Amino acid sequence: MGRLLGLDFGSKTTGVAMSDPLKEIASPLETIFREKEGKLRPTFRRITELVRDNEIELIVIGLPLNMDDSKGERALKSEEFAAGLKQRLAAEGLTADIIMWDERLSTMEADEILEESGIGTGDRKQYIDKIAAALILEDYMKNGMK
Repeated sequence: MGRLLGLDFGSKTTGVAMSDPLKEIASPLETIFREKEGKLRPTFRRITELVRDNEIELIVIGLPLNMDDSKGERALKSEEFAAGLKQRLAAEGLTADIIMWDERLSTMEADEILEESGIGTGDRKQYIDKIAAALILEDYMKNGMK
């Protein structure tokens, strides 16, 4: 029985969350940091390792749509990231499916969770992306799974 992986793709970070084997709980896992926006090889490498080591069957990538449902620059970059990741997984012989999932306001919700937890604004960066990834994955498991 495989797991699900949730990703919150940003310009310099990718938040990662993973489901339990029963696909009932989404937990924040880690944040992958990169020096430059376009340097994706290390990010793809780490995600490939996670897919291989944890029997990931589906990757849910947040799609940051605008409030009017249109796609802005970040949404287009997220789709490009998904296409690149799909190629990398195929090159490694891995068969995890990838879907895009509406993630509007997930980072804002993650920030509110951190604020309520008493974590100061200076310390939030290390947590916010992986919490946003868990919120994206949780929403998919609640509203998108058949």
